Amino acid sequence: MSTEGAPTLPHIDKGKARATPPVFDERTPLLGSTSGSLHSEDASESIPPRRETLCSKLLSIFLVSLSFCVLVFIFIALLAYSYASRSSGIPPDELVQRALVLRGPDRIDVLNVTDHGGMWVEVGGRIGINTGELLGVNEEDEDSVLRDMWKSIGRWGVHRLDRISVKLSTVTLSSAGLDKTFLANVTIPPLELPLTVNPPPDDTWLRNLSLTVFVQPSEDIPSLVRYARDSWMEGTVTVQGSVESVVVKGGRLGETGWRKHIEMAQSHLSNKLRIPIPPLPGLPQPGKNMPLPDPATLVTLQSFLITSSNSHLSIDANATVINPTPPNIHYDVPQLPFVVSLPTNITNSSVRPIPISSVTSYPFSLTHPNITLRLNGSVLPLNPSASPYLSSFLTDYISAISPPILVSTPLIPNLSLYTHFPAPYPKPQILRNVTIKDMKIKPTAGGDMLASGTVKATVVLPKGINVGLQVAKVFPDVLVFDGEVPDLVSDVTRRSKERSKSRKPPEHPLPDPLPERAFAHILPEDWLDATSVPVESPNGEGTTVQVSANIVDVPLEVLPGRDKEFRNFVGKVIFGSQGALAGVQGVAAVAVRVQGLPFDNGYDGEMELDGLPFQGSVRIGKKGLLVDHLPLP
Repeated sequence: MSTEGAPTLPHIDKGKARATPPVFDERTPLLGSTSGSLHSEDASESIPPRRETLCSKLLSIFLVSLSFCVLVFIFIALLAYSYASRSSGIPPDELVQRALVLRGPDRIDVLNVTDHGGMWVEVGGRIGINTGELLGVNEEDEDSVLRDMWKSIGRWGVHRLDRISVKLSTVTLSSAGLDKTFLANVTIPPLELPLTVNPPPDDTWLRNLSLTVFVQPSEDIPSLVRYARDSWMEGTVTVQGSVESVVVKGGRLGETGWRKHIEMAQSHLSNKLRIPIPPLPGLPQPGKNMPLPDPATLVTLQSFLITSSNSHLSIDANATVINPTPPNIHYDVPQLPFVVSLPTNITNSSVRPIPISSVTSYPFSLTHPNITLRLNGSVLPLNPSASPYLSSFLTDYISAISPPILVSTPLIPNLSLYTHFPAPYPKPQILRNVTIKDMKIKPTAGGDMLASGTVKATVVLPKGINVGLQVAKVFPDVLVFDGEVPDLVSDVTRRSKERSKSRKPPEHPLPDPLPERAFAHILPEDWLDATSVPVESPNGEGTTVQVSANIVDVPLEVLPGRDKEFRNFVGKVIFGSQGALAGVQGVAAVAVRVQGLPFDNGYDGEMELDGLPFQGSVRIGKKGLLVDHLPLP
């Protein structure tokens, strides 16, 4: 058979030698073709152990990785437990003392005052938590390598946490003494506090914080005033702060990530804070048992104007107040209403003060070193029983004595500040040009002396009091001198020791010792009716009126031991060609009616001004003496 053109077949060696195994490489399939002619026994013998080695290595790597992760987790858990136990073991007061850093307040804004005396206050300051100091992870020069590595993990954790959110129940503030006087409740909204490690030595690491808090002070005003005075005398404010519950969570407020699972809650916490009172501008150094300054010493009344109409008295005033607050505190004060009252009995709190005026301050800011205040108001309707107290107030004022007042505001009920209204300086001279016209002296059958004449005087109110004024009555208490009044007694002031609550004239004691050359005392038994005429005020001073009152047969008493001086004076009158000059010096009371002062008619519409010093002279001629029974020298 011819083989030409037939395909060439592969040669098959049918010898009895062992077959040569096939060659495997990376492209050789693990499973043979179904069309192959090899038996399964031969195929299993042809697979090498490389697959089993790979699986064994993968399993080893997995187990080692798992073991490492478990160890790392255990290490992190132990580390976290170490830091957590360290922080949880710190007492809350040490937490505040060591870690919490506050600066300020840098700004205080009173937003609103409630009807019950509570205040919404926006407080701005700077705050930070030195977490590294608290946990002991801040860098230190003497740290070893291992310790620094341990600390660095803690610092990394603090950076990851970044901040915490705090929710407080109402904070109760009380004095730290044995009495535990309640001071105020403070409601603070939830807040975020930043965490810091390795802070610089200055305050640049602190973050700005602005909070709107609600402060409800105690209604026990005397206790608050007593606490303020005690703190000032000690030079330190010591406050006990207490909260019912505190909840601290990781992260921001409303955190939704992993940080929210970091949570710590505490209850019934209390901490005592001692804050030294720093030197305050314009005030003496606190402490060393120094009393709290009278608020009146901080106020300078620059000008005021009281004007009257038919229905009321208006008050306008400008004053400066020393600003004792630090320069970094800013406070824009809105209009503030005040009520000025007269104390009736300081030792008896059951006797209510008498409100006399209502004023409102214009908005102002805390400027330094002084605050400028502008006030506007009016005199309130007065009860008739207020007349003696108002009279005493005005008498003190025109005598250059700062009268006591109580200042309150309806914004803070039950708060009254006891102070003094600043009196004018120098002392104003109310009665001027006092003389007795047509003075006559005559004896009586019983040996007493009687004086008659017309008292003339000018009443000049202090600058700024421009009111309609009518002098209705006068009550002069006169010492008569032989010649001009000596200079040494020109400033003698004699005043009634008690307020006159009746319509009786005031009683003034005689000076002791009696002044030189004084020989007689003229004292009416009752008020003298007077008339007054308005005149032009001198040098821009207040309302000025000319007053005259007739004295008819008023007792003239020769002073004890001054008979010789009296006889010498009578001799000068009789034998002198121009009579004799008599000096008059003393004090007077006047009853005035003020236009627009809201009193009822009659006596209730009058005010008494007592203790008005005066000095003058009068020349008495021969016609002024009825000498039939006079003792001659």
